[in-house]
Amino acid sequence: MKNSIPNAAKISPTDFVIFGGGGDLSIRKIIPALFWRFVDKQIDSQSNIIICLHKKTELETILNLIKPHTFNSIYLSKTLQNNWKNFHKLLSLITLDLVTGEGINDLILLLNKNLKKKQICIFYLAISSNLFETTCNLIRKSKLNFTHSRVVVEKPIGFNKQSAIEINENLYKTFKEEQIYRIDHYLGKETVQNLMALRFANTFFENQWDNKNIENVQITVAEEIGVADRISYYNEYGAIRDMVQNHLLQLLCLVAMEPPSYFDANQVRDEKLRILKSLRSLSDSDIQTGQYQGYENEFGKPTNTETFIALQVGIDNWRWAGVPFYLRTGKKLSTRASEIIITFKNKPHNIFSKLKDFDKNNDKPNMLIIRVQPNEGLRLKLTSKEPGPGGMRFFPSELNLSFNETFVERLPDAYERLLMDVARGNQTLFMRLDEVLAAWDFIDPIVDKVKSKPPQLYRSGTMGPEDKILIRNNHEWIDPKE
Repeated sequence: MKNSIPNAAKISPTDFVIFGGGGDLSIRKIIPALFWRFVDKQIDSQSNIIICLHKKTELETILNLIKPHTFNSIYLSKTLQNNWKNFHKLLSLITLDLVTGEGINDLILLLNKNLKKKQICIFYLAISSNLFETTCNLIRKSKLNFTHSRVVVEKPIGFNKQSAIEINENLYKTFKEEQIYRIDHYLGKETVQNLMALRFANTFFENQWDNKNIENVQITVAEEIGVADRISYYNEYGAIRDMVQNHLLQLLCLVAMEPPSYFDANQVRDEKLRILKSLRSLSDSDIQTGQYQGYENEFGKPTNTETFIALQVGIDNWRWAGVPFYLRTGKKLSTRASEIIITFKNKPHNIFSKLKDFDKNNDKPNMLIIRVQPNEGLRLKLTSKEPGPGGMRFFPSELNLSFNETFVERLPDAYERLLMDVARGNQTLFMRLDEVLAAWDFIDPIVDKVKSKPPQLYRSGTMGPEDKILIRNNHEWIDPKE
């Protein structure tokens, strides 16, 4: 097992209340994340984790569900075994019906003992958005919306702009904006945070980060799996609402945003908002949709829902005018990978082009490849001279920073970082309401354009339908590689 993470600042004692505590998100991500923060001593024994379940469940059952997502049980050190046992002491299970409110008194009793201490209380809504209103009403009527309370809500925040407004109006009845943490777990990934460090802590890159030096930007979020048991949800939302409205647009913002004056939550979010408001409206030719073969059989009837979407996006500002941003995401593709690829412009003149041994196939533009998942890291593609006395022969080479190979510490999951940011009151990596609404302003017209058009079929295990967008600009998709 890799070493613990050093310098992980301890948080104040906190009550974590997870609504939907028996659901997939809680079991696979939230509770394992809290365990590892406990292992690294960021969470201490004075904190509490209250798991709210729809039906009565034994603690041992929940632990058995969590364990496979927390660590490899084949290798379990004595220290980790002790940590696991001690972690159990933080857990409380209650049965709570979010519609009728039955069981709310159990939650009140658990939280009221820390009320006088003004202990931070985090409500995590790991539930469907159609339960947000009743859950927030329950919190407010039970007088649990303390000034030191915070609430975490998962994407998708709405089905369109109007529904996003309605959801947030319901949140505002119980919580203020500064208490609301709209989470996008992609922003908690180590590589995504390193993108900001790469840009704003290194003059080398930031000086090249514009339309004078960059040819195009590609953002790919590829999934090998299909929709599985999410078929009813997915057929309603599709790839555009499920992935582009949040993950891909947030990654685009971090690539394209201007440097904030300081690394401050509102300043960072102000710059992201400016990018979202600068996105050019798309024409039909900027959009390509696909659907994997067999999807309609899974759904049970014909449907135009897209399981693949590719976009060419333009940003109307001085820095990015003329630079295409290509976005794509899809299900049942050939690999599971998320990458941002910055392709730099080629040299205006190559002084080596008249040499006898010059091979134009090795004269490739520089690329910066930011691997978000899996195997997080950064790669810079360069041209180098072959070693030896054979003349000026060139070959493509790479500078490779693989986080797994470079750092001895275990890389924290995105939810670990984000949950600790909520506990500290740091909203930098969370979406503000105006960001959410600006994203829907861009997405809603795209949905309107594609909803009546049949998507192009593609075979599972490919990277989607044959490209119709990049080829117009003499560009091509660069597929993720291991």
